[in-house]
Amino acid sequence: MFETMNIHIINGPNLNLLGIREKSVYGEQNFDAYLADLQRKYSILEITYFQSNVEGEIINKLHEIGFSADGIILNAGGYTHTSIAIADAIAAIQSPVVEVHISNVYAREEYRHVSLMAKNCRGVIAGFGLESYLLALESFLV
Repeated sequence: MFETMNIHIINGPNLNLLGIREKSVYGEQNFDAYLADLQRKYSILEITYFQSNVEGEIINKLHEIGFSADGIILNAGGYTHTSIAIADAIAAIQSPVVEVHISNVYAREEYRHVSLMAKNCRGVIAGFGLESYLLALESFLV
């Protein structure tokens, strides 16, 4: 019998404003619409979503799902470059985490070129717009 994979998407600060903020960087589509498209395309998977602008809530969510999820897609936003605590939370859990970024962080400000969490992640995908999430999801299926 086939067991459904559960993939969790966690978005960090300011990503609740997708489709509104800096459209030249992040595009025009809001994340809820994109998530609905992903869920339709991958209806065989259980894809859940969590967003928070609060570092501790992201850590709590990682702890909550990090021992049962088949995969976690994490866009920690600005915390990518500042949060040792989120990096430690990723290191502490068992579920594989793929770090994603909508923009190409290496084509942006220099401080964005450093990820504190990348070393604890299965991989990093950046620069493909919202399709970065699809690529991360596909990485769990191979």
